[in-house]
Amino acid sequence: MNVIFKCDVLLEKFSPMQIWKDYQQKNKDRFLNELFELLRIPSVSARSEHKNDMQRCAETVKQKLLEAGADKAEIFATKGHPAVYAEKMIDATKPTVLVYGHYDVQPPEPLELWKSEPFEPVIKDGKIFARGACDDKGQFYMHVKALETLIQTDSLPVNIKFVIEGEEEIGSPYLADFVKENKAMLKADVVLISDTAMISMQTPTIDVGVRGLTYIEIEVTGPNRDLHSGTYGGAVANPITILAHMITSLHDENNHISIPHFYDDVVEANAQERAQLAKAPFDEDEYKEELGVKELWGENGFTTNERTGIRPTLELNGIWGGYTGEGSKTVLPSTAHAKISCRLVPNQTREKIEKLLIDHLYKIAPPYVQVKVTPHHGGDPYMTPVNSIEYKAAAKAIKTTFGKEPIPVRGGGSIPITSLFEKELGCKVIFLGFGLDSDNLHSPNEKYELYNFYKGIETIPYFHQFYAEMKK
Repeated sequence: MNVIFKCDVLLEKFSPMQIWKDYQQKNKDRFLNELFELLRIPSVSARSEHKNDMQRCAETVKQKLLEAGADKAEIFATKGHPAVYAEKMIDATKPTVLVYGHYDVQPPEPLELWKSEPFEPVIKDGKIFARGACDDKGQFYMHVKALETLIQTDSLPVNIKFVIEGEEEIGSPYLADFVKENKAMLKADVVLISDTAMISMQTPTIDVGVRGLTYIEIEVTGPNRDLHSGTYGGAVANPITILAHMITSLHDENNHISIPHFYDDVVEANAQERAQLAKAPFDEDEYKEELGVKELWGENGFTTNERTGIRPTLELNGIWGGYTGEGSKTVLPSTAHAKISCRLVPNQTREKIEKLLIDHLYKIAPPYVQVKVTPHHGGDPYMTPVNSIEYKAAAKAIKTTFGKEPIPVRGGGSIPITSLFEKELGCKVIFLGFGLDSDNLHSPNEKYELYNFYKGIETIPYFHQFYAEMKK
């Protein structure tokens, strides 16, 4: 590593902003090449065949943190994939920032829809295309390079810790145990996460909350084997048909979720919050064109941004059963399956909604089929107050580098571990994401703008500086 700018004369001559920018500009190509190393590792947590890749990626993350200047970095085994912890402690009297991210990625399928290899990053039109480019390797790596920038310019104002896990994309099933068992090691004043998006780089935003998640799988069984649809059709219930009826009944004519008591705990956004959200620019025609749809769909009485931020949802994530191969096969299938997820808003809880959903599915199942519901991963929603020091430091950092005051919005996605961080560590979580909704997260051709990657590295040091000043 080229160590430059470690000079008191330079620190006196130039502002921190100029020193940081000069260092980042001089090393930007290396920053990108290092990210590419991570992107080439197929760290798919959902697939057992990638177990060795997960270990290799954790080791690479550890090495990059040490190279960036961490005093120590360790790999911690869990019951699943390993987590990486690192720290740079400069002064016990200074505030401590815990950076959270994840090195695991979604499966790349369907592969035929990718325009380039998912684990061989390419740059096209100023964008990095690769699985994990934005979610979350590109975003957490901004923090690694921000740490390096601050250390190499002798301007680190806070203590920084990192926990980079390997199971976020499968619901972080073992991270809660890791946090509870290592509370003293992870002790911090704030948790900083870059795993969210802005509306655009022209209109910077900060997610002040993320939705919770409940995820279940349902299996509907009819006859004890696949049957000839001519011989038995009309006499035996078809599990696919029954499952389709059950799923259809979960929304009413206003696209309102029809499960009793589903909305009981929902904190309704007040007029002020809805007005603030409405300030975010939104072009419905452009939105539809980008998605390739003629009309939008959603809960009546709410705008598109409200439906994806302040309202809970129930979505069908997958459905299968019967014969789906080439050609035809006239069968009445024995089973049908579906995966269903609910996005939750304050003050809903994963535990309560999961029980409501499962109990409801059993209740509406007709007697001529058997139903089995299996819960999967999930987490509770989370909100950060806009009057908190954490939010104010993030907003000031963005205003400094973007030249505009950010708009507070609520994110539609979920980061399952966030509410547990506050509960176990007793500190707030702030979201400082630089992705875009159009980055194809979880889809083929995932991308991350080069501009966004470098803008994040530029902005993050200011969060640390302003947070340290506000905590005095």
